[in-house]
Amino acid sequence: MTTPTIGVLALQGDVREHLVALAAADALARPVRRPEELDGLDGLVIPGGESTTMSKLAVAFGMLEPLRGFVRSGRPVYGTCAGMIMVADKLLDARADQETFGGIDMIVRRNAFGRQNESFEADIDMTGIPGGPVHGVFIRAPWVESTGAAADVLARYDGHTVAVRQGNVLATSFHPELTGDHRVHAFFVDMVRTAA
Repeated sequence: MTTPTIGVLALQGDVREHLVALAAADALARPVRRPEELDGLDGLVIPGGESTTMSKLAVAFGMLEPLRGFVRSGRPVYGTCAGMIMVADKLLDARADQETFGGIDMIVRRNAFGRQNESFEADIDMTGIPGGPVHGVFIRAPWVESTGAAADVLARYDGHTVAVRQGNVLATSFHPELTGDHRVHAFFVDMVRTAA
């Protein structure tokens, strides 16, 4: 496979930035709003945004079960910030009715790094990303409280897990799509090519 087709879930969040970063990493990227738009995709990005709203919209648009099925299909999925929350099997500090798509055996704490005015940027050493640290943008970011045996921790910041991979699913607390550095997206595109 030379140019994989990767969707970006476009119910809510920073969709455009992911479309640009995926295109820069040599993927054909397209927004996804309806279940039928998952057909023919080689991979999927779940962007940052507001996870509670994303969860409600996934239910309202009939996307919840199709997205869970996509994750279970083995096709690669990458979640950033709210997307990390959405691919977690368990959540802390979430509404009791909040649904996730699952995919990584981890417990994620929502808004763990603080509120909007406590957002920050930091350089992160991430396993599998050559060329030195990646610049992470943390906006009301979650962190990973714990992971199961099948999940690999790829990065930590200030003692907290901020990047995880389990099989076909990748997740980061931070937003690499906001930095102009497309190495994390290139890493994901390589996951997609390998899976295909």
